[in-house]
Amino acid sequence: MPTQSPTVKAMFIFASLIIILAGIKAASTIMVPFFLSGFIAIACGPLILWMTKYRVPRALSITLVILLIVVFGFMLAGLVGQSLSEFQENMPQYRQKLSGEFTWVVTQLETFNIHVDKDLIVSYLDPGMAMSMVTNFLSGMGGVLSNLFLILLTVIFMLFEAEGVPRRLHVALADPDMKMHHIDRFIQSVNSYLAIKTVVSLFTGLLAGTWLYILGVDHYLLWGVLAFLFNYIPNIGSIIAAIPAVLMALVQYGAGEAGLVALGFLVINTVMGNLIEPRFMGRGLGLSTLVVFLSLIFWGWLLGSVGMLLSVPLTMIVKIALESREESRWLAILLSSDGEAVLEENKQPPVKSA
Repeated sequence: MPTQSPTVKAMFIFASLIIILAGIKAASTIMVPFFLSGFIAIACGPLILWMTKYRVPRALSITLVILLIVVFGFMLAGLVGQSLSEFQENMPQYRQKLSGEFTWVVTQLETFNIHVDKDLIVSYLDPGMAMSMVTNFLSGMGGVLSNLFLILLTVIFMLFEAEGVPRRLHVALADPDMKMHHIDRFIQSVNSYLAIKTVVSLFTGLLAGTWLYILGVDHYLLWGVLAFLFNYIPNIGSIIAAIPAVLMALVQYGAGEAGLVALGFLVINTVMGNLIEPRFMGRGLGLSTLVVFLSLIFWGWLLGSVGMLLSVPLTMIVKIALESREESRWLAILLSSDGEAVLEENKQPPVKSA
C-alpha cells in the first residue's frame, strides 16, 4: 500500500473527527450522563482514598460519598426550585417596576435630545428575558439530573472498579508506562482543577449571597447559588450570574442599589477570579485563556449545560492526548498557556514500573 501524503492523512483525520463529533452530538442523551459520572467519580476518588487510609472499608466509604452527593443535590435542588417559584410569582410586579425605571431613564435622556424607544429597551432588558439564560441552564441541568439514578449507579460501578483499572491498563496497553504517565497526570490535573474551582466557587457564592443579603435584595440565596454554579463556567459565567441580581436590585430599589450590587459582584469576581484563582489554577491547568473560552463555546454546543461545566476538564483530556504522540504535540503546544512547559515535561521519560 503506497504511503499516504501528509495532506491526505490530515484530511482523513479531520473527516474521522467530524464523524466522531457528530456521533457524540447524536448520542448526547447517553454521553452527557456518562461524562458527568466519570468526572464525579474522579472528583470523589481522593475522598475515598483518604477514608481508606483510616481503614474505612471501601464499600462503606463509597456509600458515604454517594449519600453526601444525594443529600447535597436534593438540598440544592429544593433551594433553587423554591426560589425560582417565588420569583415567577413576583414576575408581574418586577416587570411593572422595571418599566417604571426605564420610563424615568428615557425621560432623562430626552432632556439631552437623545430619543430612545422605551418599549424596545424594556423588551431587551425584561427580567423574564434576563432570567431565560438562568432558567435554560437550570432546566438543562435538571434534564440531566432526571437521570440521577443512572448517574449514581454509573458512579458507584466506576468507584468500585477504580482499583483494578490501572492493573488492567498495564496488561492491555502496548506502551503501558507512557500511557499510565499521561492518565495519572490527567487525573491529577482534573482533581486539582475541580478542588480549586469548587473552593473558589463556594467562596464566590457565599460572598455574593452575603453582599446581597446586606443590601436587602430579594432571593439572595438563589443569586448566591447561581454565583456558585456559574463560576464553574470559565470567563463569562460570573458575568451571567451577576445580571439577574443587578436587575433584581434595579426593580426593587433603583439604579443606585443596582450599581452597588454590580460593584460588589465586580470586586468579588476580580479578587476571586483574577487574583486568587489564577495563583493556584495556573500551575495545574496549562490552558491559554483563549482556548478556555473557545472550549466553553464548543463543549456547550456539543453537550449542552453539562458541557459548559466540564469544558475545561474535557479540553484537558484532548490536550494530554495530543501530548502523548510526537506528531500531534504541536497542537498541544497551541492549546497550552506555556508551550515550553509542554516540551520540557515530555522530555522527561516516565519512570518504568517494577
